[in-house]
Amino acid sequence: MKLFLKVTSISSGNFLVLLSLVFSLFSGTIYATESYEDLDYFEPINRVVFDFNDQADQYVLKPVAEAYKYVAPSFVNKGITNFFNNLGDVETFANSLLQAKFHNAIVSLNRVIYNTTFGLGGLFDVATSFGLNNNEEDFGQTLGYWGYESSTYLMLPFLGPSTVRDLSGSLVDTAFEPLQYIDDIHTDTRYLATGVKLLDKRADLLGAENLLLGTDRYDFIRSAYYQNRDFLINDGEVDDPFADEDFDDYDDF
Repeated sequence: MKLFLKVTSISSGNFLVLLSLVFSLFSGTIYATESYEDLDYFEPINRVVFDFNDQADQYVLKPVAEAYKYVAPSFVNKGITNFFNNLGDVETFANSLLQAKFHNAIVSLNRVIYNTTFGLGGLFDVATSFGLNNNEEDFGQTLGYWGYESSTYLMLPFLGPSTVRDLSGSLVDTAFEPLQYIDDIHTDTRYLATGVKLLDKRADLLGAENLLLGTDRYDFIRSAYYQNRDFLINDGEVDDPFADEDFDDYDDF
């Protein structure tokens, strides 16, 4: 059974968008026939960063996330999650258009309208109550959709697993960040919002820590990350190695 992890996107200045596009073009496509280990060209460095992240999470990020979840009432925690999900729907709308997924784009746009208007700026997810469910999309998935299937694995300080493709995509996605287009919001406030977003996501993952199985946690997370990205890029339509198995012998059970 496959386990899928979700990783947050990072925020950066707009001047990095062009750089990330060039980086994507010249980094080269690595095809899915290669194993996850083959895609990890910087494994020695990545493992050092992974150990650093592990220590930083144990002594800083996790305690802060636990304190946040303890202090904040559940409805506040849910409201913050909904708020950032609403902003993420703008990103999904843009990338759905880039992938020619027009139904998902329309649903995502309606979600933004409903949740912003009737959900107090996105604090309440009223769109889901109306049956408006979409598939999350980002620019890393857009690159994957158009043929950039896999890419060199990266372990980013504090941010966790990524790839050259997905890191480049995260930088491009900053162009779809609604907060940066509001003149009344100061740059420091946007940085604070990014910090709260990361903290909220870390708090939401507290219950999933026991699922990190295996003797080599680094290898487990790397495999889970690639599987999750493949799942998202293909909208859940992934190859099932057991799909062609013949179970006729078990019809009597």
